[in-house]
Amino acid sequence: MSNKLSRMAVSVVVFLAGALVPVLAFAQDAAGNDNLFSQNMYLALAAGFGIAVAAFGGALGQGKAAAAALEGIARNPGAAGKILTPMILALALIESLVIYALIIAFVLSGKIGG
Repeated sequence: MSNKLSRMAVSVVVFLAGALVPVLAFAQDAAGNDNLFSQNMYLALAAGFGIAVAAFGGALGQGKAAAAALEGIARNPGAAGKILTPMILALALIESLVIYALIIAFVLSGKIGG
């Protein structure tokens, strides 16, 4: 499972690199100046990719934390109270990082159109 996940992560990175490198290579006009349209495009791409990566990572983290906690409870039902509290704290911290990424995406999208 870990090998499959690492292959998927590598393929996503290769895809993003292949998709974004040509865009970055032709980002400037002949004089070397960026215009407002290209700046807004990069801000929108950064906001969109940032929230997508944060949601994906948060979902993976929450799923792994919940699966580990449920497995621990299934192995030792008497420890359910001791496992549940740290799990909920970990889920809250993971979710706060995703919300932080959402705030950063809102800040970036607020700069579009300036």
